[in-house]
Amino acid sequence: MPSQSTITVAALCGSLRQGSFNRMALAAAIARAPQDMTVAVSEIGDIPLYDEDVRATGFPPAAARLRAEITTADAVLFVTPEYNYSIPGVLKNAIDWASRPPQQPFDGKPCAIMGASTSLLGTARAQYHLRQTCVFLNMYPVNRPEVMIASAGEKFDAGGALTDEKTAKFIAQLMAALDAWARRLKG
Repeated sequence: MPSQSTITVAALCGSLRQGSFNRMALAAAIARAPQDMTVAVSEIGDIPLYDEDVRATGFPPAAARLRAEITTADAVLFVTPEYNYSIPGVLKNAIDWASRPPQQPFDGKPCAIMGASTSLLGTARAQYHLRQTCVFLNMYPVNRPEVMIASAGEKFDAGGALTDEKTAKFIAQLMAALDAWARRLKG
């Protein structure tokens, strides 16, 4: 059981593939989280496509589970690839389900955003689109550092471990910043 001083984080990964660079980056973030932070992965692959007719009859169990995980967390970590210059549909779908009334669980939550890509831009466009979504959701993103892991194939070994020290440092700084930001907003 976490102590009262523990910050809890719900982590959403926009890649469903277990061997993806973003799953590897998420594992690296969990490994580099401050000692007094607990990061739990909120799986989004089992959430059905958003349909207001379905929601009108109640939230599907997977969407209800995600909403509960976000509600009880102190903060959210988004780890996203970049698809067609934006966030993947599966992540947008999860956000759409979770953000529906009543009691939109993202409201007022601190969050951090990171992502990995084989491109030279390292998910920059996707992250900026996600930040726009955070404005509507009334979330409070960590501004720095920005963790955009470019040329990800060169930064992880065959077993999925992060091997790039500079990237590891940025991830550790991001997790520390999320911890400090969540504590500050908790007051």
